[in-house]
Amino acid sequence: MCGITGIVNIRGGAVEQAEIERLTELVAHRGPSGTGIWFSAARDVAFGHRRLAIIDPGAGGYQPMLSADGRYAIVFNGEIYNFLELRRELEAQGEVFRSQSDTEVVLAAWRVWREEMLPRFNGMWALAIYDTQTKELFLARDRFGIKPMLYALSPERFVFASEQRALVRSGLIAPSVDPDVARRLLLDPFGVEGSERTLWLNVRRLQGGHSMWLRQGRLEIRRWWRTTDHLPELPKTDAERVERFYELFQDSVALRMRSDVPIGTCLSGGFDSTAVICTMAAHEQAGMGPRGSAAWRHAFVASFPGVWFDERPMAEEAARWAKVNPTFVEIGQDDALTDIDQIIDDNDDVYIGLESAVWQTYRELSRQKVTVSLDGHGADELMGAYRQDGQSAMFIMRNLLAGVSSRSATAHRGVDMFRALMIKRQGHYFLHGGLRNVPAPLSLVGDRDELPREWGPLNRRLYGMFHSTILPTILRNFDRLSMAHGIEVRMPFMDWRLVTYTMALPDVSKSSDGYSKMIARRAMANHMPESIRMGRRKIGFGSPMPDWLNGPLSGWTAALLDKKVPAFSELVNEVALREAVNRLTASKTWDWVPAQRIWPYLSLKWQLSRLA
Repeated sequence: MCGITGIVNIRGGAVEQAEIERLTELVAHRGPSGTGIWFSAARDVAFGHRRLAIIDPGAGGYQPMLSADGRYAIVFNGEIYNFLELRRELEAQGEVFRSQSDTEVVLAAWRVWREEMLPRFNGMWALAIYDTQTKELFLARDRFGIKPMLYALSPERFVFASEQRALVRSGLIAPSVDPDVARRLLLDPFGVEGSERTLWLNVRRLQGGHSMWLRQGRLEIRRWWRTTDHLPELPKTDAERVERFYELFQDSVALRMRSDVPIGTCLSGGFDSTAVICTMAAHEQAGMGPRGSAAWRHAFVASFPGVWFDERPMAEEAARWAKVNPTFVEIGQDDALTDIDQIIDDNDDVYIGLESAVWQTYRELSRQKVTVSLDGHGADELMGAYRQDGQSAMFIMRNLLAGVSSRSATAHRGVDMFRALMIKRQGHYFLHGGLRNVPAPLSLVGDRDELPREWGPLNRRLYGMFHSTILPTILRNFDRLSMAHGIEVRMPFMDWRLVTYTMALPDVSKSSDGYSKMIARRAMANHMPESIRMGRRKIGFGSPMPDWLNGPLSGWTAALLDKKVPAFSELVNEVALREAVNRLTASKTWDWVPAQRIWPYLSLKWQLSRLA
């Protein structure tokens, strides 16, 4: 895991050392273990790397890395969990290794299999490989877009980096806001990350499951992974299906415990994170596999003392089952303004809330020198979640948009229904009229995939949430907020074998008898606390935004709204925005609905103010 960068001068001429050093320094937080720079012989290509040492933390894992014959140079961000198995296979074909790192395995795999190496990988990655003979550059991203890859292309140069803010602040491009994307983010913050477009006109995103060649100044992009092409045949009986799910989940956790540094987990006390930590404990009892980290008994819990959604009691129960002594990160009213500008900056995009709890929890992992966290992301979008009274109406919007094609009339009706709900509940016109010119939805990865005819409505909705809308946005947030502190997040529920298997299951395996995630709940019987396994409580991992906006954030919000940011004024009716915020603040009537509809406006204005 790390931060990667690169510059290719398409028309020739040397890349200045200061240029690649500055670009790489802008992702320094992603790799506190070291830095590396590589130039091609003509110095018209440069790679940069900030290292987060996890596998082979010694000198053998340093990047940029060259193949033994010097032909290929690589920068690699992520982990290939099955690298030991691939290494044995490659050794049988005559490959010789100098280190114990997974990056060297990727280089060897490229020499032997070229692009066909990608389906063999079980992991998460964004990588770039330069061929010094053909002068061609290859880039690729993992199946589901867990690790990021942003780039910019002009007639003079091609530049890539792990974060869009690095490109924007590098001085290598002239940042300009894409007004349609900005408006889309305000209308639906979950409707952009699955696309190739970003907030910035000249910055593009390589989508999950895609690869790209740069040849003679031209880009060739192809989609190398489509989940529906890999759905397996299912066991015949329900009992066999449950058993198969547990086998896959167990193995996924075991692979993600491979580490040469301490690992842990972020524990909420909900089903997903509890299933992860209890399976980690079971794996140790069964005997650690090769390269498994024995230093795994670390659990970190975000706690909100005195707040109704505090999950500390459930997290304590899960920790007792796993025999882990948890660390509690207590978050209160005083934390609303703590590091607020840094947190918004680290999030690197527009979102529906201030992710203080996530940011502070990963900071605590860093302070305790726990470098890897196995977390429960992906389970909700894979197997369904649920809404309970008091939760955000944004949840309704997510489901309306995720289950249909982004271009369909149904999606547009869903947006209109949601607007009507917002206007009726809030009694003011801002949420409908504050946005100047509503853009059409963007093209998202997976939104045109042909789904199996036998799939029911739940599977169809989850497919969109997983590939196109909700999950890509969540993955971006957790990548940025964890890597802000040099923490690698691994996600056992997102093992491609488990994903394809679960996607192939019928709706009833995921939702029945009033429960979501039924296949996982049945698989975890006797393997985790029963009260959590069959609990219906569902809490998101977020900050108490209504309380904060009604209190400590009110002054910060007012000051932000008073700033003159021309790029923002062109997009938004600021009079309507200010009136809505002032009304809510004066009456102290912020709740989850206006908080999650208005925060994207505040988030966007903050982002654009950095360029003002």
